[in-house]
Amino acid sequence: MKSVSDIAGYIANKYNIKLQPEELQQFASIMEFRKLKKGEVFLDQGQVAKDIIYVHSGTMRLFYYKKGRDITEHFACADTHFVYSIISLFQKRRTELMIEALEQSIIYTINYDKMRLLLLQIPQLAKLYIDILEEGLIISQKKADSWRLETVKERYERFFKEYPEVVKIASVNHIASYLLMAPESLSRIRGAEVL
Repeated sequence: MKSVSDIAGYIANKYNIKLQPEELQQFASIMEFRKLKKGEVFLDQGQVAKDIIYVHSGTMRLFYYKKGRDITEHFACADTHFVYSIISLFQKRRTELMIEALEQSIIYTINYDKMRLLLLQIPQLAKLYIDILEEGLIISQKKADSWRLETVKERYERFFKEYPEVVKIASVNHIASYLLMAPESLSRIRGAEVL
């Protein structure tokens, strides 16, 4: 297992951010290691989000309930994405969104309030924060564009290409709800690929 300092350095390097050793230590000091079991809920409905989550290994999903149905909003895969409940985190409001581990996962949480304080002291950390937020906005825009512009089959093909690991572990219902289609439609598309 890597230390929190190693992960802090890895995240900074991934975004081409150059932090001085003392800055890196400050960044690492606001991070915590957590190991989650498959199905474990990290953020539950009604809670107030406090952390930005870096998924080091495993897969997480952001989801909500609508009319009794479980709807997947976002998947976060190992070493590629951060996950957080935007409105709850930024506005300190109780969340309607939940975050759960789809498989055993190792995450590193970044305390949002402490991060905001450090941004004023460390300009390079502010750049990292902007990069993380921009990446999240780009992912959201691509998803919205996919819903508006692509056919059901094209949405699935894009998902399969962008999230090959999720296809292996997520349920048909989770994937179908993410793609805004009925599970039966997803099964038909998958069945057509086999033929």
